[in-house]
Amino acid sequence: MPITLFNSIASWLLKKRYHQIELFLKYPEEVQDEVLHQLLSFAEDTEIGRKYDFESIASYETFAERVPIVSYEEVEPMIERSRKGEQNIFWPTTIKWFAKSSGTTNAKSKFIPVSSEALEDCHYKSSKDLLCLYLNNNENSQLFTGKSLRLGGSKELYQDNGTVFGDLSAILIDNMPFWAELSSTPSNKVSLMSEWETKLQAIIKESVQENVTSLAGVPSWMLVLLNNVLEQTGKEHLFSVWENLEVYFHGGVSFTPYKDQYSRLLPRKNFNYYEIYNASEGFFAIQDRNNADDLLLMLDYGIFYEFIPMETYGTSEQITLPLWNVKVGRNYAVIITTNAGLWRYKIGDTVRFTSTNPYRIKITGRTKHHINVFGEELIIENAEEALKTICIKTGSEIKDYTVAPIFMEGKEKGAHEWIIEFRKAPEELAYFIEILDNALKSLNSDYEAKRYNNITLKLPKVHIARENLFYDWLKSKDKLGGQHKIPRLSNKRDYIEELLQMNK
Repeated sequence: MPITLFNSIASWLLKKRYHQIELFLKYPEEVQDEVLHQLLSFAEDTEIGRKYDFESIASYETFAERVPIVSYEEVEPMIERSRKGEQNIFWPTTIKWFAKSSGTTNAKSKFIPVSSEALEDCHYKSSKDLLCLYLNNNENSQLFTGKSLRLGGSKELYQDNGTVFGDLSAILIDNMPFWAELSSTPSNKVSLMSEWETKLQAIIKESVQENVTSLAGVPSWMLVLLNNVLEQTGKEHLFSVWENLEVYFHGGVSFTPYKDQYSRLLPRKNFNYYEIYNASEGFFAIQDRNNADDLLLMLDYGIFYEFIPMETYGTSEQITLPLWNVKVGRNYAVIITTNAGLWRYKIGDTVRFTSTNPYRIKITGRTKHHINVFGEELIIENAEEALKTICIKTGSEIKDYTVAPIFMEGKEKGAHEWIIEFRKAPEELAYFIEILDNALKSLNSDYEAKRYNNITLKLPKVHIARENLFYDWLKSKDKLGGQHKIPRLSNKRDYIEELLQMNK
């Protein structure tokens, strides 16, 4: 089939989906209520469905009263039984695939069930919708005249019983229809290589000869790949390698620390960046407008959403709200019920709604990845915004960072300790620290109160990391590539102590 004809047909098919998207934009509450009742009906004869009598649940209120909110640790025994071959425990169709995820760099892994329904009605549907929304906003796009450069993970087999686990991206690649590989680079064989540094070279070898029109992957690891592409080709920017490159689809970590670096690699004002919000547990939201900084919550993927206001999260006053009761501007922990058998499951992410007509969100961090040792409630969003501000003021560039508390000892006040790897370091570290402190005060009133007259917190302490410190740290844990992330904020000192030791 000629490329121009394929481009026209693919564009037409994807744009047809936009009319379905308009349905949940118009009737969001009704669509979500229907999703919940479909999930309950489909799973009523499973072990968990019989335990909580799904058949008799006729309203959201009954569902919320009867089915408990759970963490991974609480459902792990059921998942392990499923991995050993038992079926119909939490979902009626066969569960063969498990997405291996740690969420951070912890040694302990999670194995998230992935059903055939989740693959088709959530993950693959979302990939089509991402293209659909992009094409709806960019009618002159030539996306399908070339290939998408994708950066995914690796796959391993669970040897005892034939169930398969690996990075979610690897599971998706391994199950893609044959025609999807024709529009992607590198090949499936290279995409599923497990050793990151060998794989990096193989991706470059295969991809530099292709007509790449889009990029897709986690910003931190994609940046490593793209810098290597320029180094090996001797080009100044990526348009000299791929002239028709027009969009980067990114997710997994905040794009804020990397934006300026990407602007230098991709120096065209009309180049597009589209953010997605996906995880091993499901695909949740897509940027639906050019140059937007929030994401449209996708409501017809077989996922039912609930939200816990962070001011009550983990307390005796904790409350849980359905989508139709959320408010703009508040920070919420996300709870999901999915078509892979996760029931009222805490995914560990926090979001803030920017709109309820339609429902749009911004990802604000993780429930566990914040610092609240002294009542300062510092979240990742605060840290990212502060760093963005001070990088502009100091002309510096940040590659990676992590933050941990310095605990009080005797009369000694507490503080926050940062270790930052710079691509371009500030000329005066003391000035950088002063501006960082002031930026955090302006963004977070709790932090400002604890810093007032050094009442609880002293000025932050900042270490400059040696080159490739975080890369070497991840490598030492066999966590290079894929979806592995640097833990930005922590209430403990485990990560920072290891990094400081390696930084000597």
